[in-house]
Amino acid sequence: MTETIVDGTEMLPEYHQQLAREVREFADTVVAPASYEYDTERRLPIEIINKMGDMGLFGLPLPKDHGGQGRDYLALCVAVEQLARVDQSIAVTLEAGLGLGAMPIFHYGTDEQRAAWLPDLAAGRALAAFGLTEADAGSDAGGTKTTAELVDGEWVINGTKEFITNSGTPITSVVTVTAVTGTKVGRDGKEKPELTTIIVPTDTPGFKALPQYDKVGWHTSDTHPLVFENVRVPEANILGERGKGFSNFLKILDEGRVAFAALCVGAAQGCLEQAIERAKTRVVFGRPLGDNQDVAFKIARMQARVHAARAVMHDAARRIDQGLPFTQQASLAKLIGSEAAVDNALDATQIWGGNGFLNKNVVARHYRDARILTLGEGSTEVQLAIIARALGFEKSFGA
Repeated sequence: MTETIVDGTEMLPEYHQQLAREVREFADTVVAPASYEYDTERRLPIEIINKMGDMGLFGLPLPKDHGGQGRDYLALCVAVEQLARVDQSIAVTLEAGLGLGAMPIFHYGTDEQRAAWLPDLAAGRALAAFGLTEADAGSDAGGTKTTAELVDGEWVINGTKEFITNSGTPITSVVTVTAVTGTKVGRDGKEKPELTTIIVPTDTPGFKALPQYDKVGWHTSDTHPLVFENVRVPEANILGERGKGFSNFLKILDEGRVAFAALCVGAAQGCLEQAIERAKTRVVFGRPLGDNQDVAFKIARMQARVHAARAVMHDAARRIDQGLPFTQQASLAKLIGSEAAVDNALDATQIWGGNGFLNKNVVARHYRDARILTLGEGSTEVQLAIIARALGFEKSFGA
C-alpha cells in the first residue's frame, strides 16, 4: 500500500487494526491473484471460502458458544471492507453469508435451531441464504406470493424467489424463506398478508436452485432464482413468531446494510488505491500522470468520498454494538457508500484509460461490480425513503 493512502484503520482499536492487517494480506496474496480466473469462470471458489472459514471470518460477530469468534459487528465490517478492495464478489459472499444467512437464525432462532445450523455457518463449512425477493416483492415485501400452509404438522411451501445470494453453492445448507401463511388486519384496518419466516434445508424434496444468472458484474458471487414445489418441512422450522416475518426481516436488512456499506467503502478504497498507483507510475508527456492538477484533484475527491463513507459506516456499526437505534444511520451508510463506490469506480477507470477497460484489471471489475451497490439490499430510493421518514416526511413519498 502506498504510504500516502489513509485507509481508516489507524483510528480503530488494536484488535480491529490487527484484523484489518490480516484480512488485507489475505486479500492481496490469496484473493486478488485468483480473482480474474474465477471471474472469467463465473465460479465461486469454495477453496477460498474454506480458507476464510479457517480464519474465523464467518464467525466474527457470532458468540463463541455457537462456534463464533465473539467479536463485535464492527469487526465484520472491517473484514468485509478489506476483501472488497480487491474482489466484491468474495466480500459479498461473506457479508451475505453472515448478515443475511446466519444472523436471522442467531437473532430469531430457538436454541435447537441455533445449535443445528450456526456452528457450520460460523466455521465457513456451510453457507445460508436469505429468501425474500420475488418478481413482485423486494422493496415491497408485502407483494410476496410464496405461500406456506400448515398441513398435518408440516409447512407446505410453494412459490419462487429471485436474486438470492449464496443459494446454490456446493456448501449451501439452508435457506430462510419468507412466505404468506395467512392474512391479518393492519393498523389501518385493512386486511394484508401475514408473512412468516421458515427454515428450509436445501436437501428438502421440492426445493430447487435454478441455473445462476448471467449478471453484468459480481460474476464470482453465487446468485440464483429458487423454486419451491410442495416443499414440506416440520412446523418447528418456523423462524421466530408466526406473522413476524416482515418486521423481523426489516431488522435483518437494517443490520445487513451496515456490512453492505462496508463492502461499498472497500470497493471505493480499492479504486482509490489503484488510481494513486496509476497516477504515480504512468508517465505521460515526460512526467507522472498525477502531476496534472486535474488528475490529482480527481484523486483528492476520491479520498474525500472514501473518508466520508467510512466515517458514516463506522458510526452505524458502533451503534449496533452499543445497542443504539441505527436504522437511519444504516441507510445513510449504504446510500453514501454505494454512491462513493460508483463514483470512484468511474474516476479510477478514467485515470487508467484503456487499460481500465480490460476485465483483467481490478478497476474494470470494480466498474462493472459497483453498479449493483445502488440496487442490492435496498435501492437508493429505498434508502432515501427511510431517511426521509426518519426526518418526518413520510407522506412525501406515499409510504
